[in-house]
Amino acid sequence: HTLEYPCSIEHAQQAAGTIALDSYGHLSLGYTPTGSRSVPADVSSLEVDMSRPPNILFFFPDQQRHDWTGLNRQLPLRAPNTNALAARGTNFTRAWCSSPLCAPSRACVASGRRYDRCGVADNGANYPLDQPTYFQGLRDTGYRVAGVGKFDLHKNVTDPENRWWELDGSRLLPEWGFTEGIDNEGKFDGSGSYRIHGEPRGPYLAFLEQRGFAEVYLQEHAELKQHMGAYTTTLPDDAYCDNWVADNGLRFLRGFPQDTPWHLVVNFTGPHNPMDVTASMRARWEHEAFEAPHDNDESDREGLLRNRQNYAAMIENIDAQVGRFVQAVEARGELENTIVIYASDHGEMLGDHGRWGKSTWHQPSVGVPLVIAGPEVAEGATCAAPVVLHDLPVWLLERAGSRPLPDADGRSLQPLLSDASADHREVVVSGLDDWRAATDGHHKLVVQKGQEDRLFDLDADPWEDANLAQDAPPVGALLRRALVEEAGESWAG
Repeated sequence: HTLEYPCSIEHAQQAAGTIALDSYGHLSLGYTPTGSRSVPADVSSLEVDMSRPPNILFFFPDQQRHDWTGLNRQLPLRAPNTNALAARGTNFTRAWCSSPLCAPSRACVASGRRYDRCGVADNGANYPLDQPTYFQGLRDTGYRVAGVGKFDLHKNVTDPENRWWELDGSRLLPEWGFTEGIDNEGKFDGSGSYRIHGEPRGPYLAFLEQRGFAEVYLQEHAELKQHMGAYTTTLPDDAYCDNWVADNGLRFLRGFPQDTPWHLVVNFTGPHNPMDVTASMRARWEHEAFEAPHDNDESDREGLLRNRQNYAAMIENIDAQVGRFVQAVEARGELENTIVIYASDHGEMLGDHGRWGKSTWHQPSVGVPLVIAGPEVAEGATCAAPVVLHDLPVWLLERAGSRPLPDADGRSLQPLLSDASADHREVVVSGLDDWRAATDGHHKLVVQKGQEDRLFDLDADPWEDANLAQDAPPVGALLRRALVEEAGESWAG
């Protein structure tokens, strides 16, 4: 399935129709099966077939924290397209990731299983190929199943030889359940693998090399500390990774046959660090003021501000791409029968409590945005019930009429999407390595090996500064029971 140079949109378009899809088992780049109806130029007269399973458009950016969205009026963020999704759908205000690290979080979403059962403990493991995925379930139901961006399902960073995506981004896509797609490197995976091997190992660095930007990209990553990890890249807008990812996704979307349900997951590489933005992105935010991080005594206050400005710029840019996709679905006449999801695999500390990145139990790390719009979804609703990302695949397969995932731990979101006050879960759990955390949406218990328990009142203390565990309120016992039930007796204390 490897193309000689498949990384540019133009090349992939030239290849369209030359690579076949064989019984859902082989990769297709833009292939339209014989007898399928392509999208007509004029879709104004098309009627939406609401009896057909819904299409699924899943935006899954990397490392966007729950409170940095356009819906938070306390921040000067600009995200009109995701705001519009919330206006015609449901916004979940207490959504957690299953684990605040790329590979395990995305494994939980793929499998519908909680962290302790997803088969991926950290970024040193690949997704088990004998473990079912919801992508396979959709494919078996007759969906075209596509994806673009950073999948992170063969993540094992401990093995340099594993850092290989195929130059067309096709590695393991059929095995995971995709009928087509382009899996590309993350920011550090791309530069790191190129530096080790001296050549591109995936489609994005191959694209940059063809454009003459690969060495510049590597040099910028090598100089991160000079800019506190936040800088203006010399890449032009059309070579910036998230824009390139969106172009790839739009090509697949526009090529789907009109008479077949489809799924497209768009795994943006941003707003993951480094906080790299193009000149045009930087110009829109360089004069914007932000509050300093909470409980942070780092001396480079200008660098702290630049990190926040650039993080906001990446979110705005992703939102602009969301708008392009929604317009493309409208142009196909399919918006009424398309589920649209906006979430993130985990959050970003962004300097709060003196920490950066994720992997910790703090709310900016485990909390994620979650907005869902589409058929059978309440419009303009806000849901404060605790939910977790591995609920998503269970619900999607239910909506698609597919067989349930074997041994899944997720629960369907449909009751909450019909009525935001419906019963769902009392408690959700997230974890990584030596800690587990449980919340009912109001209180949060953190159990960490070798440390005293932590208990926080999230309503009164959203920054988690005051540990109430010594007071032993009854809610702590309830949360511990739920945590042990999910994570095992070793967490009983």
